[in-house]
Amino acid sequence: MLRLTWVQPEDLLGHELRQAALDGREPGVIAARWKAAGGMEAPLRAGASPHPPSRYLRQLAKDLLDELADLPGSWADQEPTDLPNIKASCPEWPALAAGSRAAGAAPGPKKGGTPPARASEPPLPQPPPPAAYEAAWLGRSIGCLLGKPVEKLPLDAIRQLAKSTGNWPLNSYFTARGVPPALLTAHPWNRRSAPTSLAENIDGMPEDDDLNYPLLNLLLLQRHGRNFTTTDVATLWLDELPAGRTFTAERIAYRNLLLGLEPPHTARHRNPFREWIGALIRADVHGWTNPGDPATAAEQAHRDATLTHTANGVYAAMFTAAAIATAATGTHDVHACLRTGLTVVPPHSRLTRAIHHAIQLAETTPDFDTVVDELHATYASTHHWVHAIPNTALIAAALTHANGDFTGSICKAVSGGWDTDSNGATAGSIAGLLTGTPDRLPDRWTTPLKNRLATSVGDFDGTGFDALAHLTHLEASRP
Repeated sequence: MLRLTWVQPEDLLGHELRQAALDGREPGVIAARWKAAGGMEAPLRAGASPHPPSRYLRQLAKDLLDELADLPGSWADQEPTDLPNIKASCPEWPALAAGSRAAGAAPGPKKGGTPPARASEPPLPQPPPPAAYEAAWLGRSIGCLLGKPVEKLPLDAIRQLAKSTGNWPLNSYFTARGVPPALLTAHPWNRRSAPTSLAENIDGMPEDDDLNYPLLNLLLLQRHGRNFTTTDVATLWLDELPAGRTFTAERIAYRNLLLGLEPPHTARHRNPFREWIGALIRADVHGWTNPGDPATAAEQAHRDATLTHTANGVYAAMFTAAAIATAATGTHDVHACLRTGLTVVPPHSRLTRAIHHAIQLAETTPDFDTVVDELHATYASTHHWVHAIPNTALIAAALTHANGDFTGSICKAVSGGWDTDSNGATAGSIAGLLTGTPDRLPDRWTTPLKNRLATSVGDFDGTGFDALAHLTHLEASRP
């Protein structure tokens, strides 16, 4: 029997119980009913449990998912998902610069609104040259590729595998050469990624959802411009994104669209992954194409993210987009970029607290392994390895500790575990963009990619990073 990952009710329920505990609902009674009926825990790392349940158990899972959705949560007032209330909770929400690319009239300067640009405010910077975008695309790809073979592996396994080949602290792509057979048996590489992402196997950039989504967002801007709606995002996915290339919250939202649900309900209906990392990995293009305008970048990321995510899952995307928009000016260091990212996240949210904690650790702790150990001690027992909160915190810690250095940023992000390829990709995008040119990225990282990206999105398969840079620059230059 086909066990489709990330959508089967009996697997979703365990994740929803965990999410309910995180967002302040009281799931104990429902959890007891599920356990008494013979329900299983959520799969620890895979997307599906190995055996199908009885028809009764599957129906019970559906009913309990709906009951959990009706429970009130204690974080609801402090963690809104709608944009007006997010803005209202952000006292330092960035003002629109003169000539902002944001569509429509800006709201007046009331609490939470974005004050209209004034003639005295500095104009928006011009987009960086295509070379900066090429460095960003390459950085995203390299960081993703570095993390792919060890995705889903526990932190100790990542450290053992790298140390066994003399690659610790991490400084180059993972290799199987020289790894003791017993260690590989105990901690096998990610089975889908090893054939294309170990150092000895790399032949161009293989397909990955961390690159598919930026490609889709290029298509989104080409077809709909920066005034796109969440429905435009949904329609584009149905037209261009194979369902089998979606995971977690994106797969649930895709299913919900096929059931006839509309955004933003697509993000909420039986979707326990709505605060995971999926929206964050879609945010780069919104930042790249709004240099110097973090408010507009965050608003675009919000319209994209609310197809699939709520609250902290949305904030992670907005934080990333605003940070990247700041990096795209070429005039701010990584620390200023991260500070700007925080201005678009509700200050009392769990994500803000996690990012502040991570940055403080990175600023005060010389050894990054100690930073990682503290983050894992704080979050690993309560959060899934794909949850947005610990992963965004780790990205911020890696960029801070590396001071924006490219190799340091991607290696620290991946060495910290959890969603290794996604974390490496986002850290690489920001750090690559900050270099300003692919010439400043070490050859050992860029040469194996052969200026070639594999994908199932549109007509992009085999496209070079230089071509993607020019397409991105074109969208950034549009009014």
